[in-house]
Amino acid sequence: MTFHTFKKWVSRFVTTILFITLLFMGFVVISSKASGGEPNFFGYQLKSVLSGSMEPTFLTGSIIAVKPIENKTNLKKGKVITFLKDQHTVVTHRIHEVKGTGSHTQYITKGDNNEEADREPVLAKNVMAVYTGFTIPYVGYFMNYAQSKEGTAILLVLPGILLIIYSVITIWRAIKDLEDPKEKDTSTVSQ
Repeated sequence: MTFHTFKKWVSRFVTTILFITLLFMGFVVISSKASGGEPNFFGYQLKSVLSGSMEPTFLTGSIIAVKPIENKTNLKKGKVITFLKDQHTVVTHRIHEVKGTGSHTQYITKGDNNEEADREPVLAKNVMAVYTGFTIPYVGYFMNYAQSKEGTAILLVLPGILLIIYSVITIWRAIKDLEDPKEKDTSTVSQ
């Protein structure tokens, strides 16, 4: 492999990475804004873990994938569920005990890292989703930042600016490479 071929390969690789980063950032920010919270991906919701109540199952700052469910009354002990604790608070804990049946089903939940069960039982109608087992550590910090006004601006604008700067540099180098052979030709003619 020649040095020129290697430079082309590196250039294409960097351009591809910057473009994919720009697309990913756009997806995360737009999806977050459209859903009013965490992004949705192929029917799964990505939730940020904001506390250590479920450690070591998933760590603070991780993202987890949860799957929205239709039948909320037939969940079993041991399932990890995401539920509305109140109008503004979403919690993901493990079912510790199931009480009642049908529309009267209630779940006693407990964080894996908590010593005691949650004080309030979870009504079946407040269950939003079931944890799928998919976790990515520390990406939740990034997602929370992406949902802020500053994060939205930076994560959409910065990759675009980097891509433009890199494109300008690449074009400038290509023009310079085209001009160099002309200079060599004129120097040989004048002799």
